[in-house]
Amino acid sequence: MNPIYLDYNATTPISAEVAESMLPFFKEFGNPSSNHVFGKRARVAVDEARAKVARLLGCKPEEIYFTSGGSEANNWALKGATSLQKQAHILTTQIEHPAILNVCRYLESHGVGTTYFPVQKNGVVDVNRMATTLDEENISFVSVMHANNEVGTIQPIREIATLAKRHNLIVHTDAAQSAGKIPVDVEELDVDLLSVAGHKLYAPKGIGALYCKEGLALENLIHGAGHERGRRAGTENVLLIVALGKACELAENRIHLQQTGVRTLRDFFQKTLLEKIPDAKINGLEAERLPNTLSISMRNVQSHDILHQIENKVACSAGSACHAGEVSISPVLQAMQVPPDFAAGTLRLSLGISTTKEDIENAAQVIIEAVENVQADHPGQ
Repeated sequence: MNPIYLDYNATTPISAEVAESMLPFFKEFGNPSSNHVFGKRARVAVDEARAKVARLLGCKPEEIYFTSGGSEANNWALKGATSLQKQAHILTTQIEHPAILNVCRYLESHGVGTTYFPVQKNGVVDVNRMATTLDEENISFVSVMHANNEVGTIQPIREIATLAKRHNLIVHTDAAQSAGKIPVDVEELDVDLLSVAGHKLYAPKGIGALYCKEGLALENLIHGAGHERGRRAGTENVLLIVALGKACELAENRIHLQQTGVRTLRDFFQKTLLEKIPDAKINGLEAERLPNTLSISMRNVQSHDILHQIENKVACSAGSACHAGEVSISPVLQAMQVPPDFAAGTLRLSLGISTTKEDIENAAQVIIEAVENVQADHPGQ
């Protein structure tokens, strides 16, 4: 049996169509800022890609800025907006990706206030409680992820934005995990800033984008020449920009596949594991989740022991880490109040558009056998 890849939330392969779209630009080397024919060809390619990203997100092409990835987009959004605020105070959640949490910690060290809002046991924020926080605290900027990378829970961004706009706040969402898997429309979400990571939607690593609402003031993160309409210095990477554009075009056409085919496989996988593994629970089961994501916690086993058993057969991620014999539980699972005896045995299984039912059947068998072996080797762990 060939190894089965079920870690699509970590990264995705470059799709064949995306790879093909890149080929001409290994030879088309013009600088998009140049006025000669070589530069103009590159500029057309960049503009076409920008339009494709904009279509996926439901915005104007001129509201899209290319970045080196989701992390840069997040850094730019948070640092660029708060640097222009006299008394900046960010409201974010306890389950954000480190690309948000560590930016907040950096900004805290530079005088920016931060409130880390809790989530409920289902992994979703309590909107009513957030309304109270927004009324009582002097918040200036809200950043809440659209969908969680570990458990797949989807946040009510539109409701959060509605609350924030009552206080004239800037709203950002990290859509690295949601873009391409579920509909993402900036008008529907009513956000001012939104981050995208190319390698999460079958484009290469090293490319992303930031949606910035027209008219929003945002301090530059990278200074230099006047690229990206004077807002992001650095000669555009035409090769990767073209790839992201193609990936977004394909994602727009495959949303239905994610919503139906991938979800059906995920639910079958979930059912199979729950039927065969005693004392297992699905994290975020009661909430709306990404169609491809399954976070399962198993009682009295260690996820690193399971991963060791399956490492050559199934690729997935753990919800805990083991360092020098000490088990470190994911902050996301801690925030969701998953009991430690369950949290330590958590696996994140994330499917992709090429995942087959045979893959799921084989992966389920491998995981079930691994859990049985670990339980036999470590009874009452």
